[in-house]
Parts: sequence; structure tokens; C-alpha cells
Amino acid sequence: MTPPPPLGRSRLGGGPTFDSALDDTELVTVRDELARGRWAETRRLLADTGDDWDLRGHRLTVLAEVPASTAWGREWLLAEPDSADATALLACAAVHRAVRRKGDAANARNLCRAAARMAPHDPTPWLGLLLLAHAGVTDDEPARCFGQVRARHPEHHHAHHLMAACLAAHKAGHDDPLHEVYDFAAWAAEQAPADSPLALLPVVAHAERFRALARAGTVPRDPAVSGHWAGRRARQVLKTAFDWWLEWDVNDTDDDADDAAEWARAGRAPAGTGRTAGTGGAAGTGGSPRTARKPAAPPHPRHKVDLNFLAHAKLHEGRLAEAAALLIRIGPHVTREPWAYPDRDPKAAYRAARRAALGSR
Repeated sequence: MTPPPPLGRSRLGGGPTFDSALDDTELVTVRDELARGRWAETRRLLADTGDDWDLRGHRLTVLAEVPASTAWGREWLLAEPDSADATALLACAAVHRAVRRKGDAANARNLCRAAARMAPHDPTPWLGLLLLAHAGVTDDEPARCFGQVRARHPEHHHAHHLMAACLAAHKAGHDDPLHEVYDFAAWAAEQAPADSPLALLPVVAHAERFRALARAGTVPRDPAVSGHWAGRRARQVLKTAFDWWLEWDVNDTDDDADDAAEWARAGRAPAGTGRTAGTGGAAGTGGSPRTARKPAAPPHPRHKVDLNFLAHAKLHEGRLAEAAALLIRIGPHVTREPWAYPDRDPKAAYRAARRAALGSR
């Protein structure tokens, strides 16, 4: 359907910057300080993060992208030899380099294991090992690394995304509607609390499976003509995920949420009134009802990642008003994945999505 006319103002800004820090403004500031060699702010940030494992993993993997993170991490470790945070930063920096084939994967693995020994309750070193396994630069079994992460934090967002990508690559020569990645994502969504963004993992799994199938030549490489989002399973997964988003994200009081809700309801009003997150059961499963809880504040550090996947899926499902609402909520926080799937220019793909859904560049 044709989306509603543009709202009175737009906060979408310019083109996508693909900043991995997303909307963590404090992280952006500290990353800039680390690039200048001021690691004391990194020390403070990680201490303040504490055992919020999703936030810690997000911040460490972003800080690891700073080209000088290894040098400043070593200086920090010289000053504080017993610092688990400095050790974790060094490990994540080594992982970042190894994944990009610019560093020694064996050294990165050893640093992750050293970090795991120093902080046995922290899932982040095991996240580093999972990143190495996912990139294929070590022979570690992804499922084992994922199990170690999940034993320490069962809802670990980044780890579930990585595991879905690993599973989606299996048996890419056949488009199996009962593929294991769909079962994995449905199981994870069912196990998570009602307000967990893992409710959207089935959408992520669907996109990851498309990438694997398209790269194998099993389905067309153009997502618009692949038909991958047209099947019964896809439609059910996307409806459940979008309803979850209306319940748990578009209930904030900020202007972007209000605008996103206006666009969403112009395209499709949520089913019923007084609905709770349990109405549709687990994402993509039709499982047992969830118990409604108040949304967490502040938002999950990687929730914009999920919204990019959901907007991408809604676009290719042909639900332009719903895609528009999600694009508004994403704002400038655009991620390369899944816009780049299977091998597209993510900036061009995202701009095309905005033109289709919002009539803007």
C-alpha cells in the first residue's frame, strides 16, 4: 500500500554512517578519547558498565575497533596488571584484527582464554571466541563457544545473532522451510523474557538464511524478487515481531516513537486493544503466552540492530507503511547488516529502502 503522507518534520538526517556504537553517546565520546590515547575514560566506562553483559560486550567490541586500542590497552595493562577490563579490551582488539585478516587468530584466541580465566563470570571473552569461529579463522566449534556465553548470560544478544548466522550457513544448497536455524531462533525467543529483543531473533534468522541461500545460488540474489519474505512462515514471523515492537518499543514518549507509531498505525492498526506481549506467543512459534512486563529503561544497547533487520524484512514483505515506521525509529543508526545481504552496497540499499517507504533519500 502507499504510505501515509510525510509528517510535519523529519529527524532522519543525512545518509547512513554505519557507526557500530549505535545510539550509545557515552561510548562515542569514550571511543574518541581512546583514539587520542586517553584510556582512563575507557577504564571508567567499563567500570560503570559493570556486569550488564550485553552492554559490556557491545562497548568492548566497539572500542576494539579503534586502531590504537591494542597499544593503549597494553599501556593500561602495564599500569594495572590485574585489570580484567584491560585484558578484555586487548583480547577484543586482537579478535577484531584477526576477523579482518589483519592479525594472528591464534594470538587472539589465547588472549580471549586469558581474559576468560581472569574473569570467569564474564561472557565477553567467549563472545570473542565465537566471533573468531564465526569468521572461520579458528577451528573452534561455534556451538561450544555459544554454550559458554549462554551459560554466563542466557539472553546474550550478540551471541544469539552470531549463532543464527552460523546455523543459517548449513545446507545452503536446499531451501528447507524446516531448517535448523528457524528452530533455534524460535526456541531462543520462547526461552527469553517477554521484553527481550530476542523476540525478534526469528526475523534475524530469516535474513541470515536468505544470505546463505542467495550466496549459494539457491534463491535469486535480489531480495526484492527472491520471494523469501512471502511464505507463510515469514509472514507469521514478521507479524509476531512487528506486534512485539509495537508493544515494547513504540510506547516511549519521545517524538520519534510518536511519529513511528503514527506511521505504523496508518499502515496496520495493531490487532485488538489492550494487547499484551503474550498475544502472539513466542516469535514465530505460536507458543505459550508471555507474561507482560514494563519495558526496560534504558533500551537494549543493540536494539537498533534488531530494528534494521525488521525494517529490511518489512520492506521486502511489501509492508511499506510498517517499514517506514521502523525507518523513522532507526533514525541515523543504520547497520550494514542486513542491508548488505547477500552482497549489495548497504548504503545504496538503505537509500532505496527510504525512497520506497518514505519517499526520501
